[in-house]
Amino acid sequence: MGIKETLEYIHNVKWQGRKPGLDRTRQLLAALGNPEKSLKFAHIAGTNGKGSTAACIAAVLQKAGYKTGLYTSPYILRFNERMQVDGIHISDEELEIFTDEVRPFADRMEDSPTEFELITALAMKYFLYKNVDIVVLEVGMGGTLDSTNVIDSPEVAVITSIGFDHVVELGPTIVDIARAKAGIIKKNCDVCVYGGSDEVEAVFEQVSAERGARLRFADFSRIKKQEFTLDGIKLNISPYQDILLQLNGEYQPKNATLAITALETLREKGYKISDENMVQGLKSVRWPGRFEILGRSPVFILDGAHNPQGVEATANSLREYFKDRKIIFVVGVMADKDVDSMISFIAPLAKEFIAVRPNYPRAMSAEVLAEKLYNYGVPVSAGQSVSAGVFDAVNKAGKDGIVCALGSLYFSADIRQAYLEL
Repeated sequence: MGIKETLEYIHNVKWQGRKPGLDRTRQLLAALGNPEKSLKFAHIAGTNGKGSTAACIAAVLQKAGYKTGLYTSPYILRFNERMQVDGIHISDEELEIFTDEVRPFADRMEDSPTEFELITALAMKYFLYKNVDIVVLEVGMGGTLDSTNVIDSPEVAVITSIGFDHVVELGPTIVDIARAKAGIIKKNCDVCVYGGSDEVEAVFEQVSAERGARLRFADFSRIKKQEFTLDGIKLNISPYQDILLQLNGEYQPKNATLAITALETLREKGYKISDENMVQGLKSVRWPGRFEILGRSPVFILDGAHNPQGVEATANSLREYFKDRKIIFVVGVMADKDVDSMISFIAPLAKEFIAVRPNYPRAMSAEVLAEKLYNYGVPVSAGQSVSAGVFDAVNKAGKDGIVCALGSLYFSADIRQAYLEL
């Protein structure tokens, strides 16, 4: 298959839907020779910050000389971003080859795998073929029943901040969600967690004790200096000095601290990671779509926040960077999201809302979203398209204004393309 046919096959409707369970992934991987059994992993779960934390860990491991795989979702610009080695995305040719290898086994399965299960199996074959030293493996959703959880005990399990998202699948309470994320904690493994509340931390303590896992909480008191600029964050995380983290957002120092905690755990297990590797690796991190500055005149921010906790973090970041200035928001969300809770955090900052519909089947229409936004007492309009919404926002902001596009990772590529075409 060519790349067009390959992607059409991967995205085929027969793989669509969410079907909890690990049996299909295990069956498919067994047919492929269980490539995951020959790989080492840093396994990353959590509600927010998974991608940034995974990128930090992968960047430092790469600086330390380890051939490092990185598996993430969703992608921002191209599907190939989802699996990369030392920062280089899988090539179209490689994607075609490994999809052709997985295809006959997937097609024969009576209980068809989901798209994510298919991609996970493909990625395992790819990382084994590339002979990586370690894979930084991001969970798709939850933990216990996520297809990435077919792996044996990882080198380190990492759980980022916990908040309300996917409550239908994971449960209605924060304890339910934390317990689902804690599913990646394996017997006798090392675990590094963000924590954040007594009830969440109690879940991790209980599950770790039950499984004989060694639990470590990130110590945010190690953050000794923070200076936020549009060019990045200057900070010290004891004992590491003069870190320039080229990720924006007031939450990123904590994500970096959690990543450092995981890397120090790997170092204690024999990985050769120097202090200089830590500083230089963090300096090299790039992660698109998270409080990313696309332009300066006006300031145009692209942010993938897509749940209440994520939007609250974005609102805090906007206050940190811009104080009391008002902002034009371009908002697009999935229909299953808690829109009211999300918008409540940014409404006090809003000069105007422009509702758009992300180009994705589960997206809420711009008109329905606009109706919800009317309740917050600021001007609202519905863009005919993502590009029209971006054009309108930039014109209204003027060269000295601020625009923030948020609500879904699924429209990040369209926002970026629309901005570049202005």
